[in-house]
Amino acid sequence: MTFERIDPRFNTCIPGPERIEQLWTGGRWCEGPAWFGAHRTLVWSDIPNNRMLRYDELSGATSVFREPANNTNGHTVDRQGRLVSCEHLTRRVTRTEHDGSITVLASHWQGKRLNSPNDVVVHSDGGVWFTDPSYGILSDYEGLRADSEIGACNVYRIDPASGAVDLVADDFVKPNGLAFSPDESVLYIADTGASHAADGPRHIRSFDVSADGKRLGKARGKNGVFATCDNGLFDGFRVDTEGRLWSSAGDGVHAFDADGTLLGKLLVPERVANVCFGGPKRNRLFICATSSLYAIYLNAKGL
Repeated sequence: MTFERIDPRFNTCIPGPERIEQLWTGGRWCEGPAWFGAHRTLVWSDIPNNRMLRYDELSGATSVFREPANNTNGHTVDRQGRLVSCEHLTRRVTRTEHDGSITVLASHWQGKRLNSPNDVVVHSDGGVWFTDPSYGILSDYEGLRADSEIGACNVYRIDPASGAVDLVADDFVKPNGLAFSPDESVLYIADTGASHAADGPRHIRSFDVSADGKRLGKARGKNGVFATCDNGLFDGFRVDTEGRLWSSAGDGVHAFDADGTLLGKLLVPERVANVCFGGPKRNRLFICATSSLYAIYLNAKGL
């Protein structure tokens, strides 16, 4: 497990002797890590095994957090410290309250069931943004095979006041990971359409966010393409405080500068699905890769 240094700026991101370490293995497809700073634990999904796992940073122990788990995929933590999850089996977005109860945030759009919510991020205004590809209804492996009622794979926003589910992007093949820039003026969204079409997209696009934080404006750059994956697909990703984007890929984690330059790669021996920053200083990158959980300390801090 090594690094591929492509741009000199990448050198400052890696503390001198640091290496990637495997923290746990035994999953079938690990996804959606979310960090809880108050008790220094990481929660993530093992989707086909229909469970959520929890890693305790202090003890190094991994245990089952929830089973069954409705084939949950992506997670995030909102500003109140609550877990927000995308469930493939039930085709909904939920929030786990502090008392452990589950609140359904979204299950339908315009009266039609969602496909299978995949990844999620929460804006500072409380709005919940999520992607809705069809992976959970394509087979019984990560959900339950079914036809799409909507007939498309879109990106949505849940209004924190009214609970209304609003369409914010409808020109994606398989929208996947998403994240805001540090000032929330830009939203990055991955499209993994190449997973089921040889000529499908394998890139991350970027969009201006409206001043009120409720809508997407024009795509940035050429057709909004921020970066194209040169190994596998971009799935989930996170942005650090300097605006760098750290994305999953087939050979590990690809690090991009805010200007779109590929700085370097963290090479991992398994296909990476998603990442998140954690630890007391938010400088530890946790990596969900196929059957395992990895981590590395960086000279970078997550938002």
